[in-house]
Amino acid sequence: MAEQLSPLGSVWKPGSHGNVSHGVGVTISEIRPGSIVEAAAWHGSEKKLMAAIAQVTGLKLPDGAGGGVFREGKGAFGIAPTRFVLVDQAEGLAERLLAAVPVEIGSVVDLSHGRTAIRIAGPKAEWVLAKFFAIDFCEAAFPLGGGKATVHHDFLTQIQRTAPQAFDLYVFRSFARSFWQLLCHGAEDVGYEVF
Repeated sequence: MAEQLSPLGSVWKPGSHGNVSHGVGVTISEIRPGSIVEAAAWHGSEKKLMAAIAQVTGLKLPDGAGGGVFREGKGAFGIAPTRFVLVDQAEGLAERLLAAVPVEIGSVVDLSHGRTAIRIAGPKAEWVLAKFFAIDFCEAAFPLGGGKATVHHDFLTQIQRTAPQAFDLYVFRSFARSFWQLLCHGAEDVGYEVF
């Protein structure tokens, strides 16, 4: 498969930016997982879907929206009571999951071609994200592996905490350039590095 071109184009400018006089507060990078998938269970079938997800990915999801797990480059998190986002560095996750999820349990949609993944990491990551989203980003309220679906104006964003000071954000590919610029602008006061 040919490598997918980045939608960021000319707005991707590697290096240090903003107020770096006291160091770099965050790093911002485009990440390129092989698979980004959304799975949804029909009413009453969420436990069966969660079991299928565990079987295919090896990731056991906790009950409830917002819970999730991230391990060894694979992630799964709830974005609604019966909906989950799954990420894998390998391609083909949608096909593997489709084979394990009968139609009567739910649906599986491959979003890999329609989403851009951006990672923001560093000691000021929570601070920068809180400028855009009405979410409590402290680790007690947004634990490691946990995820949320939210919006900033028209930017639907699915967010997962992938490390104590790191978040992966999934946005529509068509909005990636504008969202990237917004995120960089929001990080200027703490200094940021793009790589």
